[in-house]
Formats: sequence, C-alpha cells, structure tokens
Amino acid sequence: MIRSELLQSLAEDNPDLRTEEVEQVVDLFFDEIAQRLSEGGRVELRGFGTFSTRQRDARSGRNPRTGDSVDVPAKKVPYFKPGKEIRERLNAD
Repeated sequence: MIRSELLQSLAEDNPDLRTEEVEQVVDLFFDEIAQRLSEGGRVELRGFGTFSTRQRDARSGRNPRTGDSVDVPAKKVPYFKPGKEIRERLNAD
C-alpha cells in the first residue's frame, strides 16, 4: 500500500472527515514518529510493532562502478520490530 491508497482507505472509512483532514492526520502521525526517532527515542504501537533506531559503525566500503575504496561514516538507521499480533497474522494459514 502506498500513501495515496492509505489516504483513500481512511477517507472511505471516515466519510465525516474531509480529504484534507485525513491527510493532515496521516502527516501528523508520520511526522511525530520521525520526530521521536530523530530525538533518539522509540515509538511503540501495541499489537503492531516498535520503531526505533540502530547505530551503524563507520566502515570501509567500495564504489561498485570504479572499485575504489570509500569511507562510509557512522550513522543511525531506522529499525522496525513487528509485534506479536502482526507476526501471528503473517504466519496464519
């Protein structure tokens, strides 16, 4: 599902909200998650999963085009751990 499909689905499920209001809610939701992660925090949505960040150490990489060695700096990357209910739904037969 892409963002526009999510907005359309939410608008259909909530006919009392205007399309702009649905879009504002979705934007606010994702902005809050991104803001919390950028502050080094985590976001837990019970039954769905947990968003957090992981630290990647600096390393030596390789440019695939030239084969030259390149230094890749340390960085934080987003990480998602699915909750129990999601894992069970994915593996239900």
